[in-house]
Amino acid sequence: MPTLMVAGTTLLAFALILTEPLLNHVSLLNYPLLFGAGADGARGMLTAIAGSMITVAGLIFSLTLSTLAQVSSQYTSRVLHNFMRDRANQVVLGFFVSIFAYCIIVLRTIRGGDEGRFIPSLAVGIGLLLALMSIGVLIFFIHHMASSIQAGNIVRNATEETEAAITRLFPDELGEEASDAEVEELLRQAGQLTWQPVLSTAMGYVQSIDEDGLLDLACALPGVVRLEHGIGGFVARRAVLLSVAVYAGSPLALPTDLTDQVNALFSLSRQRTIEQDAEFGLRQMVDIALKALSPGINDTTTAIICIDHLGALLAQLADRQLPRPLRVAGQQVRLIAVRPSFEGFVTSAFDQIRVSAEANLRVYLRLLTALATVAQRTQHPQRIATLLQQADLISEAAQRTLATAYERDQVRERRAGLLPGG
Repeated sequence: MPTLMVAGTTLLAFALILTEPLLNHVSLLNYPLLFGAGADGARGMLTAIAGSMITVAGLIFSLTLSTLAQVSSQYTSRVLHNFMRDRANQVVLGFFVSIFAYCIIVLRTIRGGDEGRFIPSLAVGIGLLLALMSIGVLIFFIHHMASSIQAGNIVRNATEETEAAITRLFPDELGEEASDAEVEELLRQAGQLTWQPVLSTAMGYVQSIDEDGLLDLACALPGVVRLEHGIGGFVARRAVLLSVAVYAGSPLALPTDLTDQVNALFSLSRQRTIEQDAEFGLRQMVDIALKALSPGINDTTTAIICIDHLGALLAQLADRQLPRPLRVAGQQVRLIAVRPSFEGFVTSAFDQIRVSAEANLRVYLRLLTALATVAQRTQHPQRIATLLQQADLISEAAQRTLATAYERDQVRERRAGLLPGG
């Protein structure tokens, strides 16, 4: 974004300079206070603007780096990616650098005296206008940075990004899936299949998988393809990326370039992203809550904010149909994928927080409240059982760690009153 803004102001400067001879200078001379500066005055003003803009740009870079360091130490380094992608920060940084580039270009064209008089009055006036606008941009940046480092805003931004990923990844209607009979049949045959590994040629976290291309590849093979890693999983170089097995009676005729074909369908990177990995969004809020509950920080309020938003995200997942791992084509199971489960999401969201919240009554009560919020959104027996299990674990931890009977009774009453079956 800053690069595009610098390019845009550079083109603007050249356009104003080239069109200066075509302008009607009579109209500009009617406003001598704005457009009547001589060559020395125009140079002095643009020099002052350029110097102040590059100074402010350096200050903004310094403030941004110090803010990132504070966020990383107080919350978690996982949210730094969100700050770096913040469009407002990018625009502000690009704005000041762009004005500097604009002033330098216009300043180079000003001539006076023996050099042959040329003063691009309109371009100089636009430079003054941009400098005045920079005051408002600087005020906005200070306000934006002060707001963006607040725990509530950090968690809220991560929640909104995760909500968008959940909506995109887990729509209400899914495509064709394997039936229960096909699942049982494949499980029966699984012990008789010989799996051949396909190794990874790169290393990193799985950011995305071309599922359509993978299913087409599986259909072209005489058997079943089983993924060994899902979205967000880490793959070492020359680790097993997926395995291939053939049905009984099918010839084993795998292509010689199968490894290259498979690796081309996987996108590996140095870090996880939320685009296809909704669990990573939950992981960010869990990390913030764990840092808040650490003895060095001891910020229960921030942990509760994270729990509230985790409950909201799990409630959004509670009534959605998660994809099953088996996919069929041509009346045969062709692909065994690694799919996230509702139980996995719940344990990822609450297990570590429950352990770190030892003897913290407020956190125990808010965890039970979050579970109740999720339970209101689903009637699925297995998902209700998962939530009940989490409630029992929280109640057990509370009974074991809380010091007074008064506190233990509060947890027991909340457990009995908010979830069914207890």
